[in-house]
Amino acid sequence: MKAYWCERRKGERLVLVLDETDEEIEIGGVRETKRGYDAFAKTFGYDPGRAQKGIGTIEEARSFVESFRPWEMYQGTQGLSVEPGVRPAAE
Repeated sequence: MKAYWCERRKGERLVLVLDETDEEIEIGGVRETKRGYDAFAKTFGYDPGRAQKGIGTIEEARSFVESFRPWEMYQGTQGLSVEPGVRPAAE
């Protein structure tokens, strides 16, 4: 399994790729707004603390998302870390 950031229109998304099926699952994201960056980390339940608006930089927004380790919602991901860098958007 692997986790990486991928470019997206007006932001980036955090993607988890499952080994068994090569399925890509969005587990977090960051988008640029007029007031900074909005960030969210997905969860199976309702947790408003996993989203924040108006973050100053994209790096801070990525760190916010990664701090929740949203990939750990899936089995076999313990010890996984996010790949460095950001991949370009698929065309």
